[in-house]
Amino acid sequence: MNIKTVGVLGCGLMGSGIAQVAAQAGYTTIVREVEQGLLDRGFGRIRKFLDGGIEKGKVTPEFRDATLAKLSGTTKIEGLASCDIVIEAIIENFDEKKKTYAAVEAVIGPNALLASNTSSLCITELASATTRPDKFVGLHFFNPVPLMKLVEVVRALSTTDESFARAFAFAQSLGKDPVTAPDRPGFIVNRLLIPYLLDAIRAYENGLGTFEDIDKGMALGCGHPMGPFTLLDYVGLDTTYYIANIMFEEFKDPAYAAPPLLKRMVLAGRCGRKSGRGFYNYS
Repeated sequence: MNIKTVGVLGCGLMGSGIAQVAAQAGYTTIVREVEQGLLDRGFGRIRKFLDGGIEKGKVTPEFRDATLAKLSGTTKIEGLASCDIVIEAIIENFDEKKKTYAAVEAVIGPNALLASNTSSLCITELASATTRPDKFVGLHFFNPVPLMKLVEVVRALSTTDESFARAFAFAQSLGKDPVTAPDRPGFIVNRLLIPYLLDAIRAYENGLGTFEDIDKGMALGCGHPMGPFTLLDYVGLDTTYYIANIMFEEFKDPAYAAPPLLKRMVLAGRCGRKSGRGFYNYS
């Protein structure tokens, strides 16, 4: 079954990015948010990104206008009724996702795919909370979605070969280079990335160097585009803390245990760029 209309649940940083790449790929794209103000903010983020591309000579005004013409927003679940795939990008809370899936399934067609952009929750568990576990997949995009080429495509134990193939092909049609990831906490990327970030915090706690020097060492010494503390601020310290706790709960491996400093910074509201303060000050 061909995918023609894409639904996105949530118009935050990830949801707006997913909606943008779907519209850029030519899909009729409908974004649902709980408030009009959140929709306006997300759509403003998309326009700002495209306008920035025009200023840099990477995007034409015609491309921007064509992308925006493919986008529409709604505050009603019923607005997603015509979608062939609905990608959920809301809060990382199982109960909230479950309630949202039930509302969506009441309006979409029987052959429509459901996908979650979760970075940490079990895809099989999410699928089991729906009436179509055979048509449920994980589509884990990376931030910023319009620039990052990777999508981790995760199949639940219940996902059929046909549904997985449709989801994988859809990711490719967005101009992404997808990989097949296992349904285990952290999938592929975060399974490797989170221990690295946690180790960097532990090293800083133990006096290995200033966090600025550790960043510089990894960027200039290892060729990383940014050091671990810059990356932590970009990803969000609260997000890192949340994923680390889920992975530690699953594996009971000390490598996934959140360092005390990370916990204290999250409790203090120093979550990185989005809060204006993390390891670096953005105010």
